[in-house]
Amino acid sequence: MGMMQEFREFAIKGNVMDLAVGVIIGGAFGKIVDSVVSDLIMPLVGLIFGKLDFSNLFVVLGTIPDGIPRTLDALKKAGVPVFAYGSFITVAVNFLILAFIIFMMVKQINRLKREAPAAPEEAPATPEDIQLLREIRDSLNRKA
Repeated sequence: MGMMQEFREFAIKGNVMDLAVGVIIGGAFGKIVDSVVSDLIMPLVGLIFGKLDFSNLFVVLGTIPDGIPRTLDALKKAGVPVFAYGSFITVAVNFLILAFIIFMMVKQINRLKREAPAAPEEAPATPEDIQLLREIRDSLNRKA
């Protein structure tokens, strides 16, 4: 089977559309979580720990040229190496929240799958030789 035919079968089955929808929804959901973290959670965490903005926490690893403001954006634009641990903390919190939400969604989906009513079990089919032996036994019992 050629690669083009395999791809066509893959695309026709709907897997590509499912994947596309998942990527689009995931991207939008990621933006929502990013907003929740950066606009709601991190300001509260920053207030508790005494810093109002975690994204501006950094350590300068080089020399700062004269006239460059001591902000993360200005230092990055000037090419000064900085260790931006505040941005990392924000992204890590973002990831943890997103991972927890996805975990809860998968857990809920698995729970719903388990609660589906089980199909009634049919008695297993009796092997043909056993059935034949039973018929012989019944026939002998009737003659006796």
